[in-house]
Amino acid sequence: MKDITMFMMKTCPYCQAAFRMMDKLYSENEAYKTLTVNLIDETEHPEIANKYDYYRVPTYYVGEEKLHEGAANITDVKRVFDTALTS
Repeated sequence: MKDITMFMMKTCPYCQAAFRMMDKLYSENEAYKTLTVNLIDETEHPEIANKYDYYRVPTYYVGEEKLHEGAANITDVKRVFDTALTS
């Protein structure tokens, strides 16, 4: 299992939607609750965000691999979670 890194901004409506989707997935699958999701607000931690290759939030990395960037749907977030579980 690999950790997930999520780059986000508190004021981003797409990030807020992604959080709601994540909560829905947590409630549907107990295994997802075992995942570690490291949240990095790019406005609060630009020194970390600048080390990664992305332009839009939310962006998800599993380990060092970027799996999704920009507005997400629940299928995108589930793919990130499933990849993290099986890595």
